[in-house]
Amino acid sequence: MAIRKITEYPEEVLGQMGKPVEKFDAELEALCEDMFETMYDAEGVGLAAPQIGLNLRLFVMDCDGIKLIAANPEIVHTEGEQTGQEGCLSVGKVPAVVTRPMKARLRAQDAKGEWFEKEAEGYAARAFLHETDHCNGKLFIEHLPKMRRDMVVKRFRKEKSWR
Repeated sequence: MAIRKITEYPEEVLGQMGKPVEKFDAELEALCEDMFETMYDAEGVGLAAPQIGLNLRLFVMDCDGIKLIAANPEIVHTEGEQTGQEGCLSVGKVPAVVTRPMKARLRAQDAKGEWFEKEAEGYAARAFLHETDHCNGKLFIEHLPKMRRDMVVKRFRKEKSWR
């Protein structure tokens, strides 16, 4: 297992539609182990393959009692609304208030290629939506009004220059 480098905004891979996962083998399982290790090391609750520079529709998550691997994820149902703080490992964890559905149902494949559906609400639903967005080439800041998005990007760039 290895900790991977986290890809940061504005890297091109973060804005690309991920390619489908087609091979479900030991290599994929090892990649997922690396992704979990990287996510835990960065103190995140989810990590998508584009966040480590791989243009794949794949994410791992461990949030509110839901730990899973999701290959080729899609959100098949949403319900309600919640507004709350959201951050991203690829945007330096700079938070912003984002409105998303309160409940979400995810359809995806596990590390063996078996299809499953999982429902979540609250923070875990937010994670499903956030990580699936990554697989679709979308960052959470794209859900913000332009002025607020510009403020988040400016703060991220300022904090990055201090490192």
